[in-house]
Amino acid sequence: MAHGGVPCAAANLKCEHLANPLGIDAAHPRLSWLLADTRNGAKQTAYIIRMATDSLLLASAPVWTSGKVNAANMLVPYTGKTLQPFTRYYWSVEVWDKDGHKSPATLSWFETGMGNSSNWQGAWISDGDNVHTKPAGNFRKNFIAAKSIKEARAYIAAAGLYELYINGEKAGNHRLDPMYTRFDRRTLYVTYDVTQLLQQGGNAIGVTLGNGWYNHQSTAVWNFHQAPWRGRPAFCMDLHITYTDGSTETIATGKDWKTATGPIVFNSIYTAEHYDARLEQPGWNTTRFDDHAWQPVTLRSAPSKNIVSQQLYPIENVEEIPAVNMTRLNDSTWVFDLGRNIAGVSNIRVSGGAGTVIKLKHGEQLDKKGFVDLSNIVVHYRPTDDTDPFQTDIFTLKGKGEESFMPRFNYKGFQYVEVTSSKPVTLSKESLTGYFMHSNVPVAGSIHGSDTMINKLWWATNNAYLSNLFGYPTDCPQREKNGWTGDAQIAIETGLYNFDGITIYEKWLADHRDEQQPNGVLPSIIPTGGWGYEWGNGPDWTSTIAIIPWNIYLFYGDTALLSASYNNMRRYVDHITAISPSGLTTWGLGDWVPVKSKSPVEFTSSAYYYADALIVAKAAKLFGKTADYTKYYALANKIKNAFNTKYLNTATGIYGTGIQTEQSVALYWGLVPDAMKSKVAANLAERVAADNFHLDVGLLGTKSILNALSENGYADVAYKIAAQRSFPSWGWWIMNGATTLFENWDINAASDLSRNHIMFGEIGAWMYKGIAGIRPDEAAPGFKNILLSPNFVTGLDEFEAMHESPYGRVLSSWKRNGEVVSYRVTVPANASADIYFHISPKQKIYENDQPVITQSTGNGLRYHVSAGTKVFQIK
Repeated sequence: MAHGGVPCAAANLKCEHLANPLGIDAAHPRLSWLLADTRNGAKQTAYIIRMATDSLLLASAPVWTSGKVNAANMLVPYTGKTLQPFTRYYWSVEVWDKDGHKSPATLSWFETGMGNSSNWQGAWISDGDNVHTKPAGNFRKNFIAAKSIKEARAYIAAAGLYELYINGEKAGNHRLDPMYTRFDRRTLYVTYDVTQLLQQGGNAIGVTLGNGWYNHQSTAVWNFHQAPWRGRPAFCMDLHITYTDGSTETIATGKDWKTATGPIVFNSIYTAEHYDARLEQPGWNTTRFDDHAWQPVTLRSAPSKNIVSQQLYPIENVEEIPAVNMTRLNDSTWVFDLGRNIAGVSNIRVSGGAGTVIKLKHGEQLDKKGFVDLSNIVVHYRPTDDTDPFQTDIFTLKGKGEESFMPRFNYKGFQYVEVTSSKPVTLSKESLTGYFMHSNVPVAGSIHGSDTMINKLWWATNNAYLSNLFGYPTDCPQREKNGWTGDAQIAIETGLYNFDGITIYEKWLADHRDEQQPNGVLPSIIPTGGWGYEWGNGPDWTSTIAIIPWNIYLFYGDTALLSASYNNMRRYVDHITAISPSGLTTWGLGDWVPVKSKSPVEFTSSAYYYADALIVAKAAKLFGKTADYTKYYALANKIKNAFNTKYLNTATGIYGTGIQTEQSVALYWGLVPDAMKSKVAANLAERVAADNFHLDVGLLGTKSILNALSENGYADVAYKIAAQRSFPSWGWWIMNGATTLFENWDINAASDLSRNHIMFGEIGAWMYKGIAGIRPDEAAPGFKNILLSPNFVTGLDEFEAMHESPYGRVLSSWKRNGEVVSYRVTVPANASADIYFHISPKQKIYENDQPVITQSTGNGLRYHVSAGTKVFQIK
C-alpha cells in the first residue's frame, strides 16, 4: 500500500530534478514524480498537475493545471504563464492507477529566483582590483530589521568563492560555492533560506571571498593565472526580507559595506590555504563588532552579463574520516594515515605557543622513510618561489588554548598528512580528521557479489568517481582538478548507474556550450582559461558534447539536455567532417596509457566520429528534424563504410592487427557489419585468451573491451578479465591496497601515477551491464522499459545489482545453487522489462514451477514482464 490504505500515489516529487528547490529560473520547469504502487502490473493511466501560490487554493483556484492527461508520463514541463520571480509555487499530482482509480493529491513546492538579471538591486563589490593581493577579503554590513520577520532569502553571486554569514552563523552547508564556470561568460548565483538566521532588530551580514578558479595565483602548465577573466574576487548580494505584515525590504550590496582582510593570508584552489590565527578579528560578522578601522568597498563591473541560478547538488563535507594511524617520525614531524584515498580537506586541532607554524602536507604515498612523497602528483606545478608549497596548508597559531583549522577555499587528493611544527606541540591520532568532499549527489545504485575483490573494486571506482565530482567531472583531485573531457565520457555510465548526477552534467554541458568556438571546436578541458584547443581535443575526448546528453536521455528519459546541446553537437560533427572528407579522421589522442599495444589514432577517433554522427541522427529523428536525420544517418554510414573498407579483413574477421582495442572498439560502437559480428567477437575472445585473460588496452579500450565481450556471447571471458588479480588488471590495484582507481596499470611506472583517477572507471558500469544485465532501452528511455540480460558467469556464485531509476528501484539478482540458477527481478511501477536469458540448450526456465514461454532472438530468449517482482529458476 502506498499510504493511508490507498494502493497508489505520486511520490518523490521533484522540480528540475531537485526536491523543493529554491531560486528556480527555468521558464518551463520540469516536474517529475514516480508511482508508489507495489502491486504486480502497477501502472499510471492518467495524471493531473495543479499549481498555485497558496497550497489551500490548489484545488479551487490553481494558477495552472495540466488538466487530466491520459498518459503514463511522469516528467512534465510547466506550460503556463510566465512565472513570477521570488515566488513559492505549490504543486500537486494526482494519478490514476491501472484500474482507473484516482489517488489523493501529493503536494510539493519550489521557489523561483531572480528570473531576470534586471531584478538584481545589489552592486558588484570588491576590496580592490589587485589580483596579486594574497589575503582573502572579508566584507560586512549592519542593518536593522524593524518589524517581525516572516521569511528571508539571500541571493548571492560571486566571481571566485564565498562563505556567507548572518549574525555570526554560516548560511547553509555548501562548500566551494559557486561552482566553477567560464566566469566571463556565465556567473552562478545561489539562493539560501536565511529566515532562521535573522532577528527583529539589529543584524549583521558577513562575507568572506576566496579565489577559486577566478583569481588563480598558483602557476601550473595550464596557465590559469593568465585566464582572460582573472580578477580580484567580487560578489553581489540581495537579501529579501518579508515581514509578517506583508511588507518587504531588500538589503543589497553597495558602497555602505565595509571590508578588511582577515586570517586567511593565502588561498589557492590548486595548492593549499595559509591561515594566521593571530589575524582573527573575533565577532567580525556580528552586530557588536566595531568596524571603524575597516575600509570602504570598491564597486566593480559584473564578471559576465549572464547571471543564472545554480541548480545542482552542492559540494559538501560528505563523510568524516578519522585517522586510522599516526606515526611520529621525529620531534617535530607526525604522519597521519586516513586508511583510504579521498578528495577533500583535513581538520587539525592543536594547542601551542603564539606564532607556532604548523605545516600540513597532503599526499597519496609515503617515501621509504615514512615521509609524505608528492613526486607522483606535483609534476605539472610550476612554482615561481617556495612560498606556495603543493598541497601544503600552513597554519600559524594564536596561542590561546586549543585551536582548529580546516581550509575553506581549497581541496586536495590525499591519504596521508605529514604535520610539521616549528615549536614543540603534542599531537594524538585524534588531532587530525579528514573530510571526503564532493558534489553530494544521491546514491542511485549498488552491487554486491560473491567475489569480495569485485565488491571492493566497485567501491573504489565510486570513490574515484566522487573524488572527481566538484560541480563538474575532473580527472584527479590533486595534480590537476581539470575537467578532462575524455575521462568524463568514459565514466558517464558509471556515474549514472551509481548516482543521480543529471544536475551536475546539465551544468557541465552548459560549460561546453560556453567554451565551444563558432567553428564547432571544443577544448580538451572544460572549463578552461584558453588551454586545450590545441591538444587532446579530438573526437575521442570531446565527444562529451554528444555522448553525455545522449546518456542523460537514456537514463532519465529527459530530452532537455539533448535539445539544449543539439546545435552544438551538430556543429562539432560538422567540423570533423570539414577536416575529414574521407570519412576517417586522425584527430585525437588515441588509446591513452595503453598496457602494451597501441591502436592507430585514426581507428579510435573515427569510431567516436561515427558514434557522434549517429547520436546527432537519432536526436534529429527525436526532434522531428527530418533533413538532419537523413544527412547525419548518411554520414554515419559513410564513416562506417570507410572504416570497414580500411580496417576490416572480411575473410578473417580481424580489424587492423587484431589487438584487444581494435576488435572491441569496432564491436562496442556498432561498426561491425551484422553478418561479421560473431566472427569478430570470436577473434576478440581468442585474442584475450592469447593475452592470458589480462588487459591489453588503454583508456579507450577499457570502455569497449568488457562490453564487447559480454554483449556478444563471451560474458565469461569478460568476467575473467574483470576478476583478474595479477598485473595488468583492475584487481591488481585492489590487491595492492587501492581504495580508488589509479592512472596507470603499472603502479611503479615512471609517469602518469596519480592514485585517484576515474579514467579507467567503465568497470563500475560494466558490473551493472555485463553481469546483472541492466540497461536502458533506447525505444523507451529512462528505464520506462528495462533491458535485462543477466550473465550467470563462471566464477561467481551470486550477484545482485540495484538501480534507482526515474520510475523507482530496478533489481536484477541471481544465485547459483548447484546446477540451478535462481534469478530475481524487480520492475518498478509504471515500467516494464524485456528479459533476455542466455542458457544452454539443455536448460529450461521456470516461474512458480511452470515453464516460461520465451521468444527466440539474436540476443537470447526474450520474455516480457510488467511491474512487480518475479523469480525464475533456470535448470
